[in-house]
Amino acid sequence: MAQHIATFCGNCNCGCPELFVDHEAPEDKRVVITDDFGQRIQMSLDQWQDLVASAKAGTLDLQPLPA
Repeated sequence: MAQHIATFCGNCNCGCPELFVDHEAPEDKRVVITDDFGQRIQMSLDQWQDLVASAKAGTLDLQPLPA
């Protein structure tokens, strides 16, 4: 069974994206992210840690497009 880690948004009842860890899944699919459209992605813990490091470093910050 997957362990719920976080809900992103949570200010509504629309099925916000959620983060889970599935300890019983194969190693390359342990981290699960679901979206509000019923889709899901799965990745390894190493991939997740890389994503988190990129976010903390500002690599994923979206910049406005020039006008």
